[in-house]
Amino acid sequence: MSRRSVGAALLAAGLLAGCGFSLRGQQNFVFTSIAIQPNPGSALVQELRRSFKNAVRVLEADAPLTQAQVVLKVLGEQREKVVVGLSSSGQVRELQLRLVVKFRLDTPQGDELITDTEISQQRDVSYNESAALAKETEIALLYRDMQSDVAQQIQRRLAAIKKLP
Repeated sequence: MSRRSVGAALLAAGLLAGCGFSLRGQQNFVFTSIAIQPNPGSALVQELRRSFKNAVRVLEADAPLTQAQVVLKVLGEQREKVVVGLSSSGQVRELQLRLVVKFRLDTPQGDELITDTEISQQRDVSYNESAALAKETEIALLYRDMQSDVAQQIQRRLAAIKKLP
């Protein structure tokens, strides 16, 4: 490495440190156990269970709610594919993928900690009928990416709770 490239790297690191940039660390929660309802077979619920594993104890789906300090209720998960662009011959050229998730957080006694909240994600994807199988795989990956983003957003909202009743 030349001195110039080392100097540029040090300058970039200094600028990033000076602006307050830092990677997100693990979330800190005021609760130590959580129950996630309903539908343990849902891909989003499985992602949430996986993402909480290191930070708090996630109760099994059939465990009594009284064992949890908080209950996360996934009220709905809706996936949409909307055509946003057509070619001159009427063939689909661009799609918009949407994922909308509704959730709330309660105590096992029914006290509301977070009211019904909706988080949505969307991605645009070009479409080509001659590569339909590849595009379907790409769409599945984009939905998985959106699902991961939604799970992280839910975690950040739960980490914002400062005390339990």
